[in-house]
Amino acid sequence: MNIIDIINKTKKSQELSEEEIQWLVSGYTKGDIPDYQMSAWLMAVCLNGLSDEETFALTAAMRDSGDVLHLNIPLTADKHSTGGVGDKTSLIIGPIVAACGVCVAKMSGRGLGHTGGTIDTLESIKGFRTDLHLEEFEYILKKTGFSIISQTGELCPADKKIYALRNATGTVDSIPLICASIMSKKLAMNANILVLDVKYGSGAFMKTKKEAEKLASLMEKVGTAAGKKCKAVVTDMDSPLGKNIGNALEVKEAVELLQGKISGKLYDICIELAAEMLQLAGKGSFEECCQLAKDAISSGKALEVLRSTIQLHGGNDKICDDTSLLPQPLLKYEIRATKEMEILGFDCEELGMTSLLLGAGRINKDDKLDMSAGIVMNCDIGDHINSDDIIMTLYSSVCSDFSVPALRALNAVKFKITERPSYT
Repeated sequence: MNIIDIINKTKKSQELSEEEIQWLVSGYTKGDIPDYQMSAWLMAVCLNGLSDEETFALTAAMRDSGDVLHLNIPLTADKHSTGGVGDKTSLIIGPIVAACGVCVAKMSGRGLGHTGGTIDTLESIKGFRTDLHLEEFEYILKKTGFSIISQTGELCPADKKIYALRNATGTVDSIPLICASIMSKKLAMNANILVLDVKYGSGAFMKTKKEAEKLASLMEKVGTAAGKKCKAVVTDMDSPLGKNIGNALEVKEAVELLQGKISGKLYDICIELAAEMLQLAGKGSFEECCQLAKDAISSGKALEVLRSTIQLHGGNDKICDDTSLLPQPLLKYEIRATKEMEILGFDCEELGMTSLLLGAGRINKDDKLDMSAGIVMNCDIGDHINSDDIIMTLYSSVCSDFSVPALRALNAVKFKITERPSYT
């Protein structure tokens, strides 16, 4: 085998064998294939795609480039979201499903671009450790049924190297490559059950529902082919998921939902995704599993799972009773309506970038986060608001001049004026 033949075959839309794909991934991971040749192959994939069989083989080769996790737990479930603005669902779904008797073992990453990261969000809880050894991870799972840790270097080294190259060569937006990247990591976690939340809209990577459905279908096929109980759900990201955007603010909202204080879109999506996991685990019909999930919240059992998990991770579990113990911002800026208006929609990517400018995300990979920073939305699509009503509030402890983020946030709101003209 040689790399030139492989590049030419993909360039001509000729299907690669499983052995050729394994050789390609192994060679690049070990450094035998240089960046410029791998870049040429990735661009050929972006232009011509891969067959389902090639995508299965690429995912398996990337999974097998490192360790595959083997926990001494009979049944585990995992959940993945393709990223969004204000997405704190893992902090909610994990405790709900664990409270219903299904172990949720999850490995997550940090924020990427305008989307937040679950690991950053968890680390806004004072003392919370995410870089646990696998033995400690397994101990917590056996104690509480729920744990999230940061990604280890031993899992999927091929994906880490290939993703960095894709990011640098404009080859990120390929559905087979996105699928292989996500699913190789999920399959390396080796959970029995896998639920995938594939988002579309202004705040998601997939901008259209059609693209999201195509990715969801492919990911579900890959998971099923690997012997997993797998379900992909397509959800919209045309408005933030919940009211709060930013690390400590998102923990606050997750806790309040598990306290039974929050309903609406965030609650509904969490119940749906939790029910999908429970149904795959054999806990009943979808409707029965929805009720189990709701009962886990109303009974307080899900909140107790979160409390115990935070404690075993070294975090301050008192935030489950008093969210004011989370990092608090020093400064705030209220964006108010100047006229009566109806909210038509949001550019969620712009809201995510606003949060980043406030200090909640990273512009450069080594930037230090302001855990208190972010946005609280005071309205949703379809709301009618009066002049001087608060549209949203910006928070930060490091941004003293709100003029730039405030303008960006206001430009992210789509509205129409409903105020009647006055006649004199």
